[in-house]
Amino acid sequence: MYRNPIAVLTTIMLLSSTAFAQIGNPAGMGADTKMSKPGVPAPHQTNNQDRLFAQLAAAGGLAEVELGRMASSRAKADAAKQFAEMMVRDHTEANAKLKELAEAAKIPLPETLDADHQVVRDQLDKLSGTPFDIAYIKAQIVDHQKTAQLLAWEISLGEDAEMQRLAASMLPIVLDHLRRAQEINAELTGAAIRLPAQAMAASGPKPQ
Repeated sequence: MYRNPIAVLTTIMLLSSTAFAQIGNPAGMGADTKMSKPGVPAPHQTNNQDRLFAQLAAAGGLAEVELGRMASSRAKADAAKQFAEMMVRDHTEANAKLKELAEAAKIPLPETLDADHQVVRDQLDKLSGTPFDIAYIKAQIVDHQKTAQLLAWEISLGEDAEMQRLAASMLPIVLDHLRRAQEINAELTGAAIRLPAQAMAASGPKPQ
C-alpha cells in the first residue's frame, strides 16, 4: 500500500508536535542521567541516542552541502539549481549549529561522505542535463524523508535538550525542503513520487 507523501508528512508533524512539549524526555532517561533540575536533563548528555542522532544528522547534512554544490553548477532546470543552492545555504547553517553542540558533548562527527552518499555522488557524476536533475531531486526526496524521521526520533527520544531543540527547529525546514523536492520532481517527470507508508513506520533510524 502507498500513501500520499503529504499525508506522511502530516503524520510526522503530528507525532513530533506532541514531542515538542516533552523536550528532555524524562520518561526515556537512564537512571544515571545528570539533571539540571528535577525532570530536566542537563544539557549535552553524552548517550547513545544523542550520539547516533548527531552522527547521522551530520552525515546527511554534509552530503546535502556537497551534493548541493555539485547540483548548483550542473543542474539544467532552474528549479533544480535553485533547490541545490537552498540546500547549501540551509544545511551549512544547520551543520554549524550541530557541530557546536557535538563539540560541547564531545561527539565526533564525520568529515567525509559516507558510503551511501558516495554512491549517489558517483552516480550523479555520470549524468548530465535532465537525467541529472531528476536523479538529484529523487535522491533529495529520499534523503529528506529519512532526515525528517531522524529529527522526529531525536525530538521524541533524545536526552540532550539542546539537541532536541535543534531537531525541533530543523524539522519544519526539512519538511519544507521535502515538499519542494516533491513539487520539482512532479515538474520534471510529470508524476509525484509515492512513498511507502511503512518507510515512515520504523521506530527509528538504524546505524549503517
